[in-house]
Amino acid sequence: MRIPIVKILYFALTVIFTLMITTQIILAGMAIFIHPMHWANHTFFIHLFGFNVPLLLLIVAWLAKLPRVVYWQIFGLMLMMFFMYFSANIAGKLPWFAALHPVIGTSLLLLSFWMVIQAKFYLKKENQS
Repeated sequence: MRIPIVKILYFALTVIFTLMITTQIILAGMAIFIHPMHWANHTFFIHLFGFNVPLLLLIVAWLAKLPRVVYWQIFGLMLMMFFMYFSANIAGKLPWFAALHPVIGTSLLLLSFWMVIQAKFYLKKENQS
């Protein structure tokens, strides 16, 4: 049986988001260990995909009629993205919360990787039907 294009697109978007989060972590590491000029790259790169990819994931998940748990995962991504922006911009007033920035980033990476695994499962399940 053919796999619907929207499920393939959902899988592709989860992979893209995971790669973008990985790139963000690498850029932050470059800013810390190589040269602070990489903070500009870290800051700029997030604006390319920050809420755009999760919003596309939400639309594609709806079109693909994926299970409800997928929507909660996407909501989790969006919530973590909000807290990432918040933690990056609140350092002057709540430094302890700003210190959670790398923890939230790691959580984003883990959730996005889990979503890739599940999206692959949805593709296999569709292919077996």
